[in-house]
Amino acid sequence: MPSTRALFPLVLSLLLLALSGCPAGSVLLRPDGSPGSEKCSAEALTAMRILRLHVGDSAWVELDVNQTDDSPITLYDGPVESMLEDDLGILEPPTRLYGRVWTGGRQIVIRYYEAKPPDGEVVPICAVARLAMGQLKKLPGSKPGMAIVEHSKAGVYIVDAFR
Repeated sequence: MPSTRALFPLVLSLLLLALSGCPAGSVLLRPDGSPGSEKCSAEALTAMRILRLHVGDSAWVELDVNQTDDSPITLYDGPVESMLEDDLGILEPPTRLYGRVWTGGRQIVIRYYEAKPPDGEVVPICAVARLAMGQLKKLPGSKPGMAIVEHSKAGVYIVDAFR
């Protein structure tokens, strides 16, 4: 049995994750590794109401600011920084969107939890990346924990819950 001293770093890491309020840390995964349902935070729903962002509002987004206009691109499980290319309500380019990528299923899933306008403060939001006709499917050569996808751009859609 490991000593208490040996377990301390693990316990501390788990405690910090729990206290960080990281929404992605509490998402249950489906058997294929894609994320399960998740509620939007009350703060995000309030912020979206103030910003007049409604379910279904959409814009184009560059999925990873580090791979702008590349094709194909490689995305990894974990945090992602994206960039608006069109207005999304009163949010205008180059507003940054911060979220999380999951690569476990047949196609990637990206959920956005925060937006940072160029001259503003970070605000909580709930949005997802989508691209029709299965174009967010992983390409051959994708390995566990990462996904190669054909396009660097997708639509970003406001949601009131992640399903």
